[in-house]
Order: sequence, then structure tokens, then C-alpha cells
Amino acid sequence: MEGLLSVSVGTVFWASVAFLCVLAILKKMAWGPILSSLKDREEGIASALRQADLAKEEMSRLQASNEDLLRETRNERDRILNEAKSMADKMRNDAVGRSQEEANRITAKAKAEIENQKQAAITDLKNQVADLSVQLAEVLLKDSLTDEQKQKALNHSLIKEFGAN
Repeated sequence: MEGLLSVSVGTVFWASVAFLCVLAILKKMAWGPILSSLKDREEGIASALRQADLAKEEMSRLQASNEDLLRETRNERDRILNEAKSMADKMRNDAVGRSQEEANRITAKAKAEIENQKQAAITDLKNQVADLSVQLAEVLLKDSLTDEQKQKALNHSLIKEFGAN
């Protein structure tokens, strides 16, 4: 058993040479491509992270822009609604004013017409009363003046009445 555990200089030399040869072959054949693929992967990850940061910044700018646009749109909507409300109030007030003026004009016209008809009715009534009075006086005077006694009595009563005044 001693042969397996004993170390000889030749075995160590040849094992070292074989190790160095395998190491050189691995360095040339495997280690270079492994390191270059790791470096490429590292650069790809770094590039992806930079692009993700740029995309995140762009999203932040777009979100801020969208919020500004939304705020401006809300302000514009509020301004348009206020203008529409103001215009509607003005139109309603104008319509109410015109209606009130028209109602006042119609009322004044109706009052004037009523007053004219009232005056015409009063004038007509006065004319009718005057006509009736004249007719009544004619009838009374015809009856009174046909009889001489009645005529004298009427004259005396009129003289007394006018004399007393």
C-alpha cells in the first residue's frame, strides 16, 4: 500500500505537466468563450437595465404630461360649462325681461282700451239719459200745456220755485 500513498517526483512532475496542459487547453478552448459569453451577458443585462431606466423616465414624463393635459382639459371643461351657464342665465333673463315688457305693454293697451270703452259707454249713457229726459219733458209739457188750468198751475209753481231761489 505504500506505493499508492507514496509521492514520487516524477509522478508529481507529470501530473503537474498534465494539469498545466489541461489548464492551457481549457483556457484556450473553454475559459475564453465562457468569459466572453459572461461578459456579453453582463453587458446585455446592463443595457436592458439602462433601457428599463430610460423607459421608466419616459413613462414618468408621459404620466406627468397626461396629468397636465387632464388638468387642462378639466379646466377647459369647467370654463365651457361656466360660459354655457352664464349664457343660459343671460338668455333666460333676456326672455323674462322681454316677456315682462310684452305683458306690461299688453296690460297698458288693455287698460287704455277699457278706459276708452268706459268713456264711450258713459258718453252713450249720457246721450241716452238726455234723450229720455227730453222725451219725458215733451210728454209732460204736452200734457201740461194742453189744459189751461194745468198751464197756469205750472207757471205759478215755477214762479214760486224760481222766485224762492
